[in-house]
Amino acid sequence: MKSLITTLMVCLGLAVNAQQTKTYLEVNSNLENVVCEKDATERNILLEHTENNQKNTIGSYQSIGCKFSLSQVLALGKYTFTISGLNFDEQKIDFEITADNRDKIVFNPIILHEKTNQLNEIQIFGNRRQYIKVESDKTTVSVKDNGMLNSGNALDAVKRLPGVVTSPTGGLTLNSKGVMIYIDGAPSTLTGTDLQNYLSSLPAKAIEKVELIYNPGAAYDANSSGSIINIVTASKRMKGVNASFNINYNFNKYQKPSPQILMNGKEKNLSWQTMLGYNYIDTDQIHVTEQDFTSFTPVKTLRQENYTVNTFRNLYFRTGLNYKLNDKSNLLFNYNMNASNNRSVTEASTLGEGIDYQNDGTTKDKNSVHELSLQYKTKLDTLGSTFDITAYSNFFKRNPRNEATAFEDNDFSYNNGDINFNLKNYYLKYDFSFPFEKIGFSINTGGKYNVTKVTDLGKYNINSDSEGVFDSGNYASIIDFDYTENNLAFYVEARKKVKKFNFTAGLRFENYDVERASSTLTDKIKYVNNNFFPNLNMMYEATKDINIIGSFSKKIAQPGYNTIDPNNGSAFDKYNTSEGDVGLKPIYFDNYELKMSAFNYIQIGANYTVAKDKNMFVYSAEAGELVANQTSIAFDRINTFSTFASFPIPLDYFFKGKEEFSRRMNTIDKMNYIFVNINYVKNDIEGFDFKYSTKGNFNYGAQSQLLLPWDITNTMNYFYLPKGNWEIYHVEKPIQQFDISFNKDFLNKNLKIGLHCFDVFNQNEVHALIPGKNLDTKFFEKQDSRNFRISLTYNFGNLKLEKEDTNINTDKVNQGGGGLK
Repeated sequence: MKSLITTLMVCLGLAVNAQQTKTYLEVNSNLENVVCEKDATERNILLEHTENNQKNTIGSYQSIGCKFSLSQVLALGKYTFTISGLNFDEQKIDFEITADNRDKIVFNPIILHEKTNQLNEIQIFGNRRQYIKVESDKTTVSVKDNGMLNSGNALDAVKRLPGVVTSPTGGLTLNSKGVMIYIDGAPSTLTGTDLQNYLSSLPAKAIEKVELIYNPGAAYDANSSGSIINIVTASKRMKGVNASFNINYNFNKYQKPSPQILMNGKEKNLSWQTMLGYNYIDTDQIHVTEQDFTSFTPVKTLRQENYTVNTFRNLYFRTGLNYKLNDKSNLLFNYNMNASNNRSVTEASTLGEGIDYQNDGTTKDKNSVHELSLQYKTKLDTLGSTFDITAYSNFFKRNPRNEATAFEDNDFSYNNGDINFNLKNYYLKYDFSFPFEKIGFSINTGGKYNVTKVTDLGKYNINSDSEGVFDSGNYASIIDFDYTENNLAFYVEARKKVKKFNFTAGLRFENYDVERASSTLTDKIKYVNNNFFPNLNMMYEATKDINIIGSFSKKIAQPGYNTIDPNNGSAFDKYNTSEGDVGLKPIYFDNYELKMSAFNYIQIGANYTVAKDKNMFVYSAEAGELVANQTSIAFDRINTFSTFASFPIPLDYFFKGKEEFSRRMNTIDKMNYIFVNINYVKNDIEGFDFKYSTKGNFNYGAQSQLLLPWDITNTMNYFYLPKGNWEIYHVEKPIQQFDISFNKDFLNKNLKIGLHCFDVFNQNEVHALIPGKNLDTKFFEKQDSRNFRISLTYNFGNLKLEKEDTNINTDKVNQGGGGLK
């Protein structure tokens, strides 16, 4: 009996061991007339198992060069390798794993022949070079391949994306919903003008792509209001050392160069990138308000004009390292630094009945941003389970110092101020992913802890009758502001595929512990906020190329520090104040969306958002006072309905015929097209007395690409927001901009030269009516938006491409589906 039991146990052990034995597979696929050692072509490799006359996918892989190997636990049976690529015909290898060969199979080399019919042979979407790719949960826009987008800064590029609209007050929306900005998957802690200035200092040449995530799931921070714009910086790594030098030269009344160098490389298990650059930009701005103070009888009117010349000088350094610990694990480190020394020279005047007031001055602003991130990524098994842990921190300092000008008729100076702002942010998170491919089910879970601290000390001397008090340090007013936020979160998200339906359900728990203190308040403001934020998503695959998606999500938006900080602006004088509202509450959003996406280019849909306690920028005045106050106030409830459509017009189909259009479908960079975006928005704001009609409003956008003789690529961009309502603001003159760009490659595509003109007709200006308490404001603003630019990029180094992702992914950007805070 003992011998029988021992024999059975040995047999059982051998059987278990056999089930866990990995099979080593090796394929050599040689390109026709190309030596294997010099082959750097990308291959897509698909492994399938045939059982009961049905093929089941085991895995999909990418490989560089002729040799591909795989070691994986595989059952006995029949299999197929499919090797495909952009420039060669697809090849299949059928084989069988038996008890005799299950340890190792090395296939005879196969020859890959140059593709003769690209349309019929292309099987994998990833082979197509696309400027815009529309998916069920997000739209991805390539920046590096678009000469117009990659010649400016990140903010310029974002504003030209399909569905992105800049409001009359400067905030961003995506298909009518508020936007949270992410950079390389990390939510930015900067808000308001600080974030806009930071994006203006980030060169678009450093951006690989931008992801527009319409309805982010539970894996994202709940503090995303409605949608996310994720800016993904360059991530390609090449063997050896490679570099790219870029310089932009702007031509307007101010002519300044902005050089940049990007270096990257790979040596054994270490890949790296380094970017160093300097921006020097001069621009001006005209700002005019005509304000009726309605508490007076008769109404009193002030006309205020402000002309500002801005100088932005910015040095940036970005570096990233990726160390491959083993076949399953990577360690990634990023450090980004940005240092600015900016200046604004302002001429301001106020005119009214019996009033002729002048307030000129200069603001010098030194600021710096430091970002550090460390991430450990590992695969837990061969089934695709993963674990990521990320530590991230950023530090931002700003010191605007305003010195007013004394006039000849007196020795006094006005509007002197010195602000010392500091932000510290610490962020730690982890993520698990568990796929169960056989049952079409996956589950993701994780958590995070985040601490944000803001301190801001503002010192002012406003309308003082004492000469030189600013330099002596005797300030008439001091405002001290402190803000601390502790955020703990956990989430779980499950996905299930049932025939043609894909279901996603997620739940996120967020705990906010917030404390605000200000010298303008007697007591601190404290609140602890615990809430669950669900999200549901259902996708129906109507055909291979058409999906119908319905989704719901609940989100929150903490008020940005720029809206609650009493020191949030420097518009202080006898007739103006600018301050935040320390008592603003968080905003809660319920987001509903239904849309159709088709052929990776088209989307049509509608969304409905309910926002509670949403805050917006307004002008207001106290009864009987001739002082305009700029601040943000909360509205009880805002219901927003919008519809949207994005689609391409394939010009080649009409001008060159169906056959030529079909031939170019695989390489969109060789196509002529116009990509159109149309959006309709209707707001219903409760508890607000409008003085004009509140009907909805359309806005339009279009991007085009035309291939001209001598291999010149022409790109154009047009945006149009007609007269009508935008949230609580009434646009009294259409806002529009037309940009045009010409780009050409030289020296075997190593040298790229671009000629660009932005706002060709100089029509990007804002005319708006902003109603407020005891004050109606007609608002006019004109930026120095028309300028000409020459861009030059030269690439040099080893061009044998080997991709390595060295970006820190602090949020799962593949699981999508806030304003510029």
